[in-house]
Amino acid sequence: MPGSKRQNEMFESSPLDFKQKNNPFSVTSCGRRRNTGTPLFAKAEPRRTIGRGKNFNKVSKNKKARGGAAGGGMTEKGVREYRRKNPGSKLRTAVTGKNPSKKDKARRKSFCARSRNWKSERGLAARRRWRC
Repeated sequence: MPGSKRQNEMFESSPLDFKQKNNPFSVTSCGRRRNTGTPLFAKAEPRRTIGRGKNFNKVSKNKKARGGAAGGGMTEKGVREYRRKNPGSKLRTAVTGKNPSKKDKARRKSFCARSRNWKSERGLAARRRWRC
């Protein structure tokens, strides 16, 4: 803390610790933090459909490669990763089974109703995956 020992003794130490152990910026001589112009948080990586760190099913133009229901929507691996990064999240994968439970059937019905107007390639692929 700047100042003489006598000056510093005049003030009581705060109950809160302002030293901020993990602060990324260095402290200047006057006690302020110096921002070097770097962003505090790096930009999040974009969602990927193919390649390393794939989280989404690839949209395929070939019906045989698609296997009927694949393409569009998040993979199980992607959902697990999302839930790990966002604790408390209730995100789940698509209901793709032919005979879903009562709860899953209601979830599918709700999704199909919400996505009825989706016309993009990705939206249509997601609806195919959910068997809408």
